[in-house]
Amino acid sequence: MSVQAFLDKVAAKEARVGVIGLGYVGLPLALACLRSGFPVTGYDIDGAKVEMLKAERSYLPHIPVDGIGAEIASGRFRPTSAIADLGDADAVLICVPTPLTPERDPDLRYVRDTAAALAPVLKPGALVVLESTTYPGTTEEVLLPILEGAGRKLGEDLFLAFAPEREDPGNAHYSIGRIPKVVGGMDDASGKAAEALYGAVLEKVVPVSSASTAEAVKITENVFRAVNIALVNELKLIYGAMGIDVWEVIEAASTKPFGYMPFYPGPGLGGHCIPIDPFYLAWKARSVGQTTRFIELAGEINRAMPDYVIDRLREAVDLQSGKGLRGAGILLIGMAYKKNVADQRESPALTILEKLDAAGAAVSFHDPWIPEILPSREFGHLAGRASIALTAERVAAADAVLIVTDHDDVDYGLLAERARLVVDTRNALRARGHAGPHIVSA
Repeated sequence: MSVQAFLDKVAAKEARVGVIGLGYVGLPLALACLRSGFPVTGYDIDGAKVEMLKAERSYLPHIPVDGIGAEIASGRFRPTSAIADLGDADAVLICVPTPLTPERDPDLRYVRDTAAALAPVLKPGALVVLESTTYPGTTEEVLLPILEGAGRKLGEDLFLAFAPEREDPGNAHYSIGRIPKVVGGMDDASGKAAEALYGAVLEKVVPVSSASTAEAVKITENVFRAVNIALVNELKLIYGAMGIDVWEVIEAASTKPFGYMPFYPGPGLGGHCIPIDPFYLAWKARSVGQTTRFIELAGEINRAMPDYVIDRLREAVDLQSGKGLRGAGILLIGMAYKKNVADQRESPALTILEKLDAAGAAVSFHDPWIPEILPSREFGHLAGRASIALTAERVAAADAVLIVTDHDDVDYGLLAERARLVVDTRNALRARGHAGPHIVSA
């Protein structure tokens, strides 16, 4: 298929779109393509997800799948765990995890395995787009050789691009369709093909000169956030030692209409991007003889936050009841990595829970969005622990309540009124007008 033939199929909404990985990124993307008029094949190795979609049930609470039953019945949406079902796709969008190894190096096994499985079934003339966040050069150095190794030739019967996922879970204002999409092709034809496809689905597309540039854009966005969060986390420590409330400082500084953007401290970084992406850039920088001292320092500060929180909790419990953490009843509020989302990936709450267990505390948690801790690579031993109901009796019985995630649908008035001690890492109580000597910031 020539690039013009591809563009014509996109314009006519006849191009079938394949999405690999139906998770937090892939499922919304697949549904956006479907609702924009394209037939879609959604692939995931997790057969349980596929069966839930076929039953018109969502496994992501913030992503409704109402109405897809008719689309499945008509064949316009095909959830599948068979890679061969992508053989008729005109475009394949790859949304697979890109985690870190235990040594904090890039782990691209999912990208490589996906490319290797896709290459033999890929339709000649198809567009392949990698959306998974990674270091600059991945599309060219990892994806392209695998796809061309199956007999494809870039620019002739293969179009290849990178278009980084951008999402803000819990932000109703910026749904996937409203977030500008950065697109960079491996060549001019690939860039045009990707720009046309995303332009037919999303409100705005931002083309850049290459796939590597698009990869660098995504890394830059998340390094920016990681570094600035590290800055306010360090300021929290400094101002706390001076008896100054960092939250009040940030609130007042935010009134400046220029030259300042507020970032907020917390118990540590979470989510699938910010705790991970800076290390991808640091690894790639070393391969070209560069160091990333600023980025690595920010990582050290952010990774130290769970220990700081536990130290503050230990100190507060000792002052309140004259005992340490061993045997202390601790009620954690929040297991998700950010407020109002059902997402525990890289959540600092998991680290804090693990460390409190190791300290001998009797720990329970309440999270209206996370009914049960799901299995994960690093915290598999915590899987299955369930959220408890938030009652006045349980709050009063705890030696301390530790607020890790500030979900809106938590009864903060109950915490302020009935808890003997509250250690608040998110300024959740003061922001809602609650104060008292039993409320401690961390």
